[in-house]
Amino acid sequence: MQRRPLLKLAALWPLGAAAAGKSSPLPLVYPRHQAIDDPQQGYVTALLQQALARSGRAYALRRSALRMVQTRAMQEIATASGSVDVVWTMTSRARETQLLPVRIPIDRGLIGWRVALIHARQPQLLRDVRSIAALARLSAGQMRDWPDSTILQANGLRLDTSSTYEGLFQQLAAGRIDYFPRSVIEAQSELASHAQLPLALDTHLVIRYPAALYFFVGKHRPELARHIEIGLEKMLADGSFAQLFQRHFGRFADGLKLSRRHVLELANPDLPEETPLVRKALWYRPKHY
Repeated sequence: MQRRPLLKLAALWPLGAAAAGKSSPLPLVYPRHQAIDDPQQGYVTALLQQALARSGRAYALRRSALRMVQTRAMQEIATASGSVDVVWTMTSRARETQLLPVRIPIDRGLIGWRVALIHARQPQLLRDVRSIAALARLSAGQMRDWPDSTILQANGLRLDTSSTYEGLFQQLAAGRIDYFPRSVIEAQSELASHAQLPLALDTHLVIRYPAALYFFVGKHRPELARHIEIGLEKMLADGSFAQLFQRHFGRFADGLKLSRRHVLELANPDLPEETPLVRKALWYRPKHY
């Protein structure tokens, strides 16, 4: 598949430090997450800040006053309400229809590498799971508006959904769901931030499907999308993207020993054709794979 870049960098007006210096910073609002301690936020906001600093246009980044789920944030952006300007979320066909994606996976594809949070009293729950059919006997928890829900259901897995992020941890602790699949860049931080609950991290299984976490902006803001893409491409070229990612998530991904786990491959029928899968440098590959 050939990469079909959405954004034409050559079409942008001349950019540079001088141009940025002449302009007052534009306010740029990102959504306040429902999570008490969002494991992605420090990395993503640092990445966005550094990308914008390389874009040639000055922006002043700040968090929204209100907490909101992904669908609410995307609706606010799509309707140009002014309360949110940019969101990071997993891509899907519907989301790329609603909003304008910057097709550089800021997670390096690890949003599609899933390990399970389980109840602490069942550490061997997934030890003998070797097929989708076996996993389908158990109940997974997910948020209703996450694309993961569509993916898991499309592969025949049982799902119980929630309207609140924190509610999923409570459901797992109460035994109302069997496992909560989380990306490898989230699982350990989430377990630590819910240490008061009887939860554990499975050590036997990794669920994998092709997926990407992008920055999305409103279709009325193509210049903002261009600026973010320019900055990210510069970070990819000078190595600062990889360095920032490794500093935040490298030890987490390596520490999960993914190569020692049984891998269940799932299809992602909701992955847009424009996903840049052929750009191998954009995607994470665990050691020993």
